[in-house]
Amino acid sequence: MKPSEGKMKSEEVVLDVDGLRMRYGTNDVLQDVTFQARHGEVLALLGPNGAGKTTTIEILEGFRMRSAGRVTVLGADPAHGAEQWRARVGVVLQSWRDHGKWRVRELLAHLGLYYACYATELIQRPWDADDLVAAVGLTEHANKEIKMLSGGQRRRLDVAIGLVGRPELLFLDEPTAGFDPEARREFHDLVHSLAEKEETTILLTTHDLNETEKLADRILILNGGRIIADGTAEELAQRIVGEDEVRWTRDGQHFVQSTNTSTKFVSDLFKEYGETIADLEVRRSSLEDTYLSLVHRAESGQNAIAEAKDVERMTR
Repeated sequence: MKPSEGKMKSEEVVLDVDGLRMRYGTNDVLQDVTFQARHGEVLALLGPNGAGKTTTIEILEGFRMRSAGRVTVLGADPAHGAEQWRARVGVVLQSWRDHGKWRVRELLAHLGLYYACYATELIQRPWDADDLVAAVGLTEHANKEIKMLSGGQRRRLDVAIGLVGRPELLFLDEPTAGFDPEARREFHDLVHSLAEKEETTILLTTHDLNETEKLADRILILNGGRIIADGTAEELAQRIVGEDEVRWTRDGQHFVQSTNTSTKFVSDLFKEYGETIADLEVRRSSLEDTYLSLVHRAESGQNAIAEAKDVERMTR
């Protein structure tokens, strides 16, 4: 179950991005990027390599200055965020380098010391080291040197490091890379718990569309530096693809039909042909179908614009 199911989200806006633009020389990496995220919401940012995801995240984290636009994160401009603001933000990078001789619990307890002065009546900081180790599934490795951890265990520690300050907003960059299926499932449970119980707002970037469907309340698709879609997986699938594919056999013949009313179509099919229908399969539009369709459509439009500009230059 996604974090939003069975729980109302607060209307408080945690991330507010309006007209964000980033330019390197004459190249616009981000163009008029606009979106919001609310308290306790899990938002996934998808897009092909080079779409501008990393640049967007770095601006939101306060690690990169923007060229134009308005950005507010937890009520502040991240470009000028003070230490007290930074204590409210957690970041899980694709990789994080450290001294391999640190032990797992020892490192988390040490990092937690830096957050103690930022505790409030509502949020106790830091996260207790033993509780945090248990939350990411590393209890039996708590006293192990980091250099002795496996790749998946090391990735769990990366997540713990991002959580040690009990952040109100968490950035996750490819968080389950290197996880085995069991570890991935446990991590999904952790994300659900953070959103539901801790009311943490989470911005997730990943290439795993199956993971996105399981975790995200809302999905943003970024391509060519622009937001080309914003909505739930179901909303995007209906708006862009819109049709299910129904397959069946009858009297040895194979049939395929696309329809946006698959339930009614199947009901009518059985009413007409009854038990002669066999091998019935309904394939619903997936997030992958939607994603590929949107990106292809956006790239086709960009290519058409570029070709028009080339023609214009040639005819001058």
